[in-house]
Amino acid sequence: MPSDAFLADCRARLAFDLLSNTWNAVVLWALRDGPSRPVELRERIGGISSKVLNETLRRLQFNGLVDRRTDPEAPSRVEYRLTALGRTLLAPIDAVGAWAFEHGDEVMAAQEASCARYTD
Repeated sequence: MPSDAFLADCRARLAFDLLSNTWNAVVLWALRDGPSRPVELRERIGGISSKVLNETLRRLQFNGLVDRRTDPEAPSRVEYRLTALGRTLLAPIDAVGAWAFEHGDEVMAAQEASCARYTD
């Protein structure tokens, strides 16, 4: 990766922008096992409002990571699925999750130490 990989016009920055939104990665991960309806996604994810889920799905669709399908027989039945491009982000999301699992306690300890310094 070039040394200027994080400049505003660099593609690496685009990837970090996509993953910096908490819900983007969560929704992509929730779709990894196949198509889901919005209500199913909300149940699987937990803690996400319908409004935020819809905004996230629209953003992921805009970026080509998620595909929206409507059943012609039942127009109110909508499903979302990962595109081939969206599937390519599963490995990096898994890697970040593994890092968090391994180092999460250290990060939380650093946060607590920092807070303690400011409250003493």
